[in-house]
Amino acid sequence: MTHGPTWEDWGVTLSDSAFLRAARGEAADHVPVWFMRQAGRSLPEYRKLREGVPMLESCFRTDLIVEITMQPVRRLGVDAAIFFSDIVVPLKAIGVDLDIVPGTGPVIADPIRRRDQLDQLRDVEPDDVSTITDAVTALTEELGDTPLIGFAGAPFTLASYLIEGGPSRDHRVTKALMHSEPDLWHALLGRLAAIAGQFLRAQIEAGASAIQLFDSWAGTLPLADYQTFVAPHSAAVLASVADLGVPRIHFGVGTGELLGAMGDAGAEVVGVDWRVPLDEAVERIAPGKSVQGNLDPTLLFAPTEVVHAKAADIIAAGRKAPGHIFNLGHGVLPETDPEALARLVDFVHAQS
Repeated sequence: MTHGPTWEDWGVTLSDSAFLRAARGEAADHVPVWFMRQAGRSLPEYRKLREGVPMLESCFRTDLIVEITMQPVRRLGVDAAIFFSDIVVPLKAIGVDLDIVPGTGPVIADPIRRRDQLDQLRDVEPDDVSTITDAVTALTEELGDTPLIGFAGAPFTLASYLIEGGPSRDHRVTKALMHSEPDLWHALLGRLAAIAGQFLRAQIEAGASAIQLFDSWAGTLPLADYQTFVAPHSAAVLASVADLGVPRIHFGVGTGELLGAMGDAGAEVVGVDWRVPLDEAVERIAPGKSVQGNLDPTLLFAPTEVVHAKAADIIAAGRKAPGHIFNLGHGVLPETDPEALARLVDFVHAQS
C-alpha cells in the first residue's frame, strides 16, 4: 500500500488545526465546524457531477471522491473535510453482492442469516480499496492544513443491513437473530468489526487525520442490549486503530440513553444528536471526552436568526466539555440551502 502523509507529517499547522485540537480536548482559537453529509445532495455542483453515475461507482472512482470531498470545503469554509464514501463500501469492496438503490438505500442480494454465510466476510486487502486510498492521499495533499476525516459504519449498523437485506424501520429480523442466536450474532459482528477496522486503518495510513465510526441504527436498542451485543464490537473497531494516534469520533442517532456506554467504547469524541442538550450529554459521557454536535438539521430551514440563536446556545452548552466540534445532530438534508450552511459556518467562527 502506498502511504500518504499522516497528520504528523504536516507538522504544526495541521496538528494545531482547531478541529484536531478540539478533538483532542485542547484549547482552540475558535469552535471548529463541519457537517455530516456536507459532501452530497444539498450542493448543486454535486448533483451535476453525479448525473448518470451510480452511487457505488462514485465511491470507487478516485477522481469523483476527491472532487466531491473538496466541494463543501471550497464552498462553505468548514474546518474539516469528510471523506466521500458510504458505510457499505468496504462490504462491496470484498465482494458482498449489494447495491445502493436510489430512494431506498443499501440492498443486499442474499441477506446473511446463517453461519455458513460468514465466509464471504473476508479481510479487506489493499487492492480492494486502492482507488479509495489513492483518493485519500490526493485529498490530504490538496487539503493542506485542513484535516480529512475518514469513516466507517459500525458493526451493528452494517449487521442490520446485511441481516434485514436493506433499510428497516423496526430491525425486527436483526433483533430476533441477536437474541435467538447469540453465538452467530457475535461471530457476525466480530467479522464486521475486523472489516471496519481494516477500512479505517487503510484511510488513516493513506493520510486521514481523524476518523468517525457511524452507528446509525444503534439508537433502536435498549442500553442493556447495546452493552451486551454491540458495545464490545464497536470498542474493538476503535481499539484496532488506537495505535495510529488520530482522534476517533463515535456517533449514533437516537443514542441519548447510550451516550455513557458509547463514551466508554474508546473514542476521544462522542457525537451527539439533537435530542439531548450538549451540556447534559457531557454529564452522561465519561469525563475527559470531547463532544460533537448537535443542531437539528431541520432548523436550517428556519429563519437565519432562529438558526443562529440556537447555534449560540449549543456553543455555550459545548463549553462544558474539554473540546467541542460544532456539527448537526445528523446529516445535512438534501433540500438544505447551501447558503444557510455557509452563514452558519461564519456565525460559529464569529462566536468563538
